[in-house]
Amino acid sequence: MWDARDLRVAVIGAGLSGLSAARRLADAGASVEVFDKARGPGGRCSTRRAAGHAFDHGAQYFTCRDPGFEPQVAEWVRAGVVAPWAGRITRLEDGRIGPPSETTERYVGVPGMSALGRALARGLDVTLRRRIERLERAAGGWQLRAEDAAPTGPFDRVIVAVPAEQAVPLLAPAPEIAAAVADVEMEPCWAALVAFEEPVAADLDGAFVSASPLSWVARNGSKPGRAAGECWVLHATPDWTESRLDADPGEIADALLTAFGRALGTTLPRVTYRDAHRWRFASTRTALGRPFALDRTSGLAACGDWCDGGRVERAVLGGDALAQALLRT
Repeated sequence: MWDARDLRVAVIGAGLSGLSAARRLADAGASVEVFDKARGPGGRCSTRRAAGHAFDHGAQYFTCRDPGFEPQVAEWVRAGVVAPWAGRITRLEDGRIGPPSETTERYVGVPGMSALGRALARGLDVTLRRRIERLERAAGGWQLRAEDAAPTGPFDRVIVAVPAEQAVPLLAPAPEIAAAVADVEMEPCWAALVAFEEPVAADLDGAFVSASPLSWVARNGSKPGRAAGECWVLHATPDWTESRLDADPGEIADALLTAFGRALGTTLPRVTYRDAHRWRFASTRTALGRPFALDRTSGLAACGDWCDGGRVERAVLGGDALAQALLRT
């Protein structure tokens, strides 16, 4: 009978799905190493700090609709990692603020969305600022190749937990799942990060925006555990972003500010800080249609929020389900 402690696993991608898989495997006794090109764990559950301000410029909040996710959320709440966001969430179009949205319970990381990634990564062997470019089969298992480092390995299993388009070349040694992942379509999003001198005169803390370059706006300071200050995050629609992928961030921020004022039908306060961030793979247009992909022969696998619906909840549950499948193999 095999022992999980004999299993050597590499996880490429320190977003919530990859970290969830790594957490389950490590807790079972496997030897796990996580690699990511970013400066911190968490993927799009990210918080940007600049000029004394903080912005949740990626994922804005998450929900808990699956009973299987409830224990994780309860654990996070007990640990002070997340808290409910009782913000006034509404709809916004051409200066008209709609009634509050349905009574969905929304959660946010505390003091920022990046708290989720940090909590999942705690105690794991995580190497940041390293981009894994290819996988090579070697004696004893898989070797990971990065342009700026010696080969890392060998590993018995490799989990690829990066955006689908970036996962495909890494999965080339497993053609069947590589082909399935290649059919996934993801969409981009420009996010404007804006601080105002005075509060914005609007009876809302977050809004889904219609008939605008904007899809979503949020008053970041209305979330629990945030510092005082009038900081807003403005998300553009995928189509608007697609047509301006290589635009200057300053121009993007100005355009989305103009759209924000138009959507509110009011003059905005003086801006004290503004910037923009491009999420090249922000949301999922066409999902994989299952929680993960696994090639048992090669030992390669893939997971991510793009597998099964594009939400924080599905990302965490998918990574956990993949880890359990590997432990049963």
